[in-house]
Parts: sequence; C-alpha cells; structure tokens
Amino acid sequence: MMSKKSGNNNQKPSKDAQIKYDTFIKQSTKELENILNFWQLNTIDSSYGGFYGRRDHFNKLIPKAEKGIILNTRILWSFSAAGNFYGNTQYLEICKRAFSYLKDKFKDEEYGGVYWMVDYKGSPSITRKQTYAQAFTIYSLSEYYKYSLNRVALDWAMEIFYQLEKVALDVNLGGYIESFKRDWKPIEDMRLSEKDLNASKTMNTHLHILEAYTTLFEVCGNEKVGIALEHLIHLILKRFLTEDFHFRLFFSNDWNSLSTEVSYGHDIEAAWLLVNAARKLGNKDLILSTETNAISIADSFLMQALDKDFGVYNNIDLHSMKIDTDKHWWPQAEAVVGLMYVWEITGLNKYLNNALKIWNFIDQIILDKINGEWFFRVNKDGVPYRNENKVGPWKCPYHNSRACMEIVRLLK
Repeated sequence: MMSKKSGNNNQKPSKDAQIKYDTFIKQSTKELENILNFWQLNTIDSSYGGFYGRRDHFNKLIPKAEKGIILNTRILWSFSAAGNFYGNTQYLEICKRAFSYLKDKFKDEEYGGVYWMVDYKGSPSITRKQTYAQAFTIYSLSEYYKYSLNRVALDWAMEIFYQLEKVALDVNLGGYIESFKRDWKPIEDMRLSEKDLNASKTMNTHLHILEAYTTLFEVCGNEKVGIALEHLIHLILKRFLTEDFHFRLFFSNDWNSLSTEVSYGHDIEAAWLLVNAARKLGNKDLILSTETNAISIADSFLMQALDKDFGVYNNIDLHSMKIDTDKHWWPQAEAVVGLMYVWEITGLNKYLNNALKIWNFIDQIILDKINGEWFFRVNKDGVPYRNENKVGPWKCPYHNSRACMEIVRLLK
C-alpha cells in the first residue's frame, strides 16, 4: 500500500498510523458491500420495472409509491461507480436495468430532459424540468458510460448538457435557472422540495451541476464542457462563498441573497467537489484556489458544525444563530470525505482524526444494524426519526456509497 504523506512530506506513516489506515479501509470497504447488497436485495421492482419508490423507516415496502428521478439516477450512479471502483462487471446488469428504466420512463422524447416523477407503473406524474434533476442525469449517465462504454449513455448526457446550456444558463446575469415547465418555459414555483425557498438560483443545484460536468468532462474531454465547468467553479466561488467560508443557499435571479441559512453538509461537500473539479480540469490556478478555500471551509466547519459526539448538525441560521441539531445521514458522509480531502492537501492529522471520529459516529448512531442501510436522520440525542424513509425520493445510496469509495481511494 502506498503511504500517506505526513506533515506535507513523503515520509512513511508510523506503524500505528498504518494500522489506523488499514482498519479504516476495511471498515469502509465492508460498509460499501453492505450498502450495495441492501439496494440489490430490497429495491428491484420485478412487477413494474426499475426500482421501488419507497421503503419506510422499518424497511417496509410501500409498493405503489411514486418513483423519483433523483432516486433512480443516484442508483445508476452508485452501482456504476462501484463497478468502476472494483474494476469488474459484477454490477453491469443492475446498471443496465437502471439505465433502461431512466431511458424508457423518465426521458421526455418530445421536449428533451427528464421528468421529475413517474408513478409506480412508470407513467409520468410530475413532468416539470428541475435543473437539479438534469444534472443528476448527466452525472449518472457519465459514470455509467465510464463503466459500460455504452455510447448511447454518453450521447444522452451530452444532449442534456447542451439543453441546459441553451435554456437554463442565464447568459446575462450568470448561473443556472432552477426550474421550468415540461416544455422548458418559465415556471412560477421553482422549489426543489417543500423545505426549500422559491428561488431562481440555488447553491444546491449549482453544486450538482458542478459534479455532473466534472464527470462528463472526465469521460468526454469536450472543450465546451470544460469551459462551462471552469466558469461554474469561478461562479460558485464568487457568488455563493462568503467571507467566513460558508455558502449562501438561495438567490433571486439578479443575485440578491434570500436566506441567512447555512447548510453544514453542503459547505463541506462543496469544499471537496470544487477541488475535484479543478483537478479534473488540470487548471493549476484553480487547483490552488479551490484547495486554499477548502482548508478554510474545513476549519470553519470544525469550529461550528460538530456536536460533542462528533455528529454533524444539519444547519444554522446566521441571523438568529439557531442551530438545527438534527443529524441527517448525508452530511456525515460528506464530512468524512471533505475532511479527508483537506488532510490530503495539508498532511495535517487533525483533519483525518476528525473524519475518523465522524465515521465512528456513523458506525455507532447512523447505521441501522437491524433493518439495514443508514437512518435518514437522528435527533440531538441520537434517536432515529421513525417517520423518515429508508428508500425514497431523497433517500438514495449515493452519498454513503461514494464516501466509502472515496475513503479507500484517499487512504491508498
């Protein structure tokens, strides 16, 4: 195994450190297997195709639940990424299933792009075009192409890319418009979910366009994709990142901030996704800029986002300073990855040590060791909410499977 740098040099880690690395790799590798097995065993819909739309907290099937585009694209991404991670074809069939269902049921052949939701039989039920959903489709298709070399997937990803650049990109004021009607005409209610503000431009959507374009550029090398990705990095750093290293979440079309809320999970996720994007572009100035900002974001995160049990709080309102002390599954996963990226950049063990403590919180509190997978969220005392999904429109295998794969990659 290649040794990790220590204190910004290439010295081999101590014996105790190497044992710590090896243990972390074994734990994350095993958890990746557990996650993938759960989704293979519990979500394939043999009656109507694709994957079930919902299982409740107790893993009870809700057989007639709607099927969301985010769930389905994230399933395709997760198993494609796992296939690329392992370097074998063991997940090719489930990926083909996921890809075919997306193409047959979610693709809008008339207007382009993908629907937001279909019913349990696969008929479109919510046909609006969320830019966020188009981004996740590009992300999953690009990863699937990397795994399968299915040219249809790459061509479709490029088709959606050009659609976003033509319709969603605000060429005058910058950034991407949040949502549209089915025919890509303006829509009044742009919200991604009931919890969100009705805002024209959001950090969440731009972040996931970033990761989508990063993987698309990686697999195709298209110059226009590279230019769009570079512009997006600059935009996120300029418009969304604050002087105290948080990201503003909601904006009007002309870039007036609409909220004082900060999402700790999005802060630390953006830190490493920006670095990854700059590295894929190979732009030395952007690499330096994103790495420098990632360190500052991580430092701010460590000072504010962690409870005494090393669980990651959900968010804070910077006006009232009220903290949402619930701990959702996905910020825990992103925190581990984000802190490990900064450890890789700096060689400072405080980042790895905190990542390990958050991983321990995941292992002790977030993993559902009875019904499988991860709890959607727990309260400040670590008690799971029983009204949340185990599988659902937003509860998917992407954050946690990706974290496990990134842990191994960063430690080797």
